[in-house]
Amino acid sequence: MLIASDTKPMPARAGVGLKPQHVDAILSQRPDIGWFEIHAENYMGKGGIMHHHLQAVSEHYPLSIHGIGLSLGSEEGLVANHLAALKQLVERYQPRLVSEHLSWSQHQQVALNDLLPVPYTQEALDVFCRNIDQTQTILERQILIENPSSYFTLKQQDYSEHEFLVRVAQQAGCGILLDVNNVYVSACNHGFDAYDYIRSIPAVLVGEIHLAGHSVQSILSGEVRIDDHGSKVCREVWELYQFTLTHVGARPTLIEWDTNVPEWATLYEQAQLAQHILEQYTLATTSPDKSILVHPLNTSRLV
Repeated sequence: MLIASDTKPMPARAGVGLKPQHVDAILSQRPDIGWFEIHAENYMGKGGIMHHHLQAVSEHYPLSIHGIGLSLGSEEGLVANHLAALKQLVERYQPRLVSEHLSWSQHQQVALNDLLPVPYTQEALDVFCRNIDQTQTILERQILIENPSSYFTLKQQDYSEHEFLVRVAQQAGCGILLDVNNVYVSACNHGFDAYDYIRSIPAVLVGEIHLAGHSVQSILSGEVRIDDHGSKVCREVWELYQFTLTHVGARPTLIEWDTNVPEWATLYEQAQLAQHILEQYTLATTSPDKSILVHPLNTSRLV
């Protein structure tokens, strides 16, 4: 059961993940940025320097909390202590958005250090809906569910990934965190059309967008793209993001960069580019001069 929340909406601006090495620069420079995201599991302790920094940042910027360990796809149900810790964190910081993944990562109450895939079956769909319902009831707010990056497909599936994602959101009453980089990575790995995937997601369900860099690795059968969040967003993902805005509208957009974390200036530059695209989209949709188009972008800024 979803309980209504009076949480303020997240502005449809670009944000970034909050990293400890950037806190001093953020607090001293007060950059013009829309919001910051944290990973829930990094802040489930009650004190320490991490909370000191987060409290200081939260006084000036909206926050989003992105979970990676709730394991919504676990058939045995959610771990009560983990959900309780998440609730405490949400109550403490009152984030504008709370999100998790279309995956599982717990077995017999043992946490596994990965976001593991699920078969897209009716049974798995029922499990997700049950666990999401419990989460939203405990948190007293709607959450968003992120589409995964994938590297292999499972047999005996009842739905495609995008069908499964949409059905989960519609039946559980949650929203979708549309990770454009994950769509592109999976499309390249499996040979489907990333633009068709985006078109299949009802705009009304999308509450947030993620962008990130990825790597390309060689394997015996060819190449595989890995969602490692360790580099700048590539040109193709920027272009897919631009298309995504024309389909779902302006949405809060996060730049993820979790490995090989760069200096603040580099991460901020990526956020500024996302913000530029958002503003360009808004101009194209609100101006009476319909010759102003979102396409093409200033390609010199894409890499």
